[in-house]
Amino acid sequence: MLHADPMQRVDALLDDMLPSPHIRQQLRRAAGLTQQEVADAVGVKRLAVARWELGQTHPRRPHRAVYLHLLRRLAERYPDAAGPDAGMPTPASESRGSG
Repeated sequence: MLHADPMQRVDALLDDMLPSPHIRQQLRRAAGLTQQEVADAVGVKRLAVARWELGQTHPRRPHRAVYLHLLRRLAERYPDAAGPDAGMPTPASESRGSG
């Protein structure tokens, strides 16, 4: 059943938001984890984690909640990797694959 209070519904949406694909990758790397280790912890194949980090796909329930929990814990431990300037791609690097 949906939350009756509109404010609770908004909070639920915001609590379920994932960081950008690039930040996901930065957090994993900051922790020294491989995509396979993340995949094993979340319960998916390594290719799924790779696609999440490339922004090709997004995790779905129930894996989304587990992945989000992992990312939040990593962000607590490695705040520099989760910051707004943490290796953000430049416009030139964003277009490098289109040629």
